[in-house]
Amino acid sequence: MAVKRKNMLWLQSGGCGGCTLSLIGAEGPDFSSSLESSGIDILLHPTLSEESGSEVIAKLKALMDGEFALDILCLEGAVMAGPNGTGRFHMMTGFDDAPMMQIIAELATLSDYVVAVGSCAAYGGVTAGGLNVTEAQGLAFDADMPGGLLGADFTSKNGLPVINISGCPIHPDWVLETLYQIAADEMTTDDLDQFNRPKALSNKLVHHGCSRNEFYEYKASGEQLGHLGCMMEHLGCKGTQASGDCNTRPWNGAGSCISGGYPCIACTEPGFEEPGHTFVETPKIAGIPTGIPTDMPKAWFVALASLSKAATPDRLRRNAVADHISVSPKSKSKGGRS
Repeated sequence: MAVKRKNMLWLQSGGCGGCTLSLIGAEGPDFSSSLESSGIDILLHPTLSEESGSEVIAKLKALMDGEFALDILCLEGAVMAGPNGTGRFHMMTGFDDAPMMQIIAELATLSDYVVAVGSCAAYGGVTAGGLNVTEAQGLAFDADMPGGLLGADFTSKNGLPVINISGCPIHPDWVLETLYQIAADEMTTDDLDQFNRPKALSNKLVHHGCSRNEFYEYKASGEQLGHLGCMMEHLGCKGTQASGDCNTRPWNGAGSCISGGYPCIACTEPGFEEPGHTFVETPKIAGIPTGIPTDMPKAWFVALASLSKAATPDRLRRNAVADHISVSPKSKSKGGRS
């Protein structure tokens, strides 16, 4: 039996719109073709829909009145609950003077699936940084604590919690693959991790496939931005601690933060926006980084790092603190050139 086509409503709240910008850059196929082929119809999207003003209000009210089904609700951007929990920092113009958070909460109860797109919608993200005077929060998490707008016990009509596709911004394929699974009615609670992220995305580390892994293995470290060496020891890279396949599934087929020369800031993880230090600094105690690779005992890391540094080839040691390959690998074949 064929799965019926699904209606998707996309709302934007407190954020920059960067996840949509990333999403419309989807390739092979593009965003629109992906939705069409997977059986998803866009009811409304702030950027992509033709409707505006009173037309948007009318469609939202029709949804709330049950005139047609809401299968998938996607929220991009954090929920703005301020001031003092009233939500009046973000109002829906023309919608009976209602705060946006009230509309989001009501629509969430009507939808079969609720999806938080990006770290702002998932946990509060950058929008919740600093003093958070806007009281920004995620749909079902506030940083790493369950709660948010909908509460820790929220489930959609299909019995699932909010599905969090974290990232700042998201990779377009992360959203599309999640929507494919939803469109096929194949998403279950067993497919989600402790932060309700799809395991298909979160069971990998950014470190996997990193172009600097040879430098990492020998702890040949760069000392400033622009150096080729591993950025974990001195430049704050959290690729060994962050969920994501950024280096095995690069943006636009070619790029990632690390391949572009900037350390991973763990933007898929809750609370990444408040690391307690600058993003290009590695906090240390007695010269040892406090943020060690996921699942690795600190004593083992220190021992292995010491051995690795002692065995670092001169080629890697010199290239690590250069902005280009200054020493090439030597061929071991007979008569090979260095």
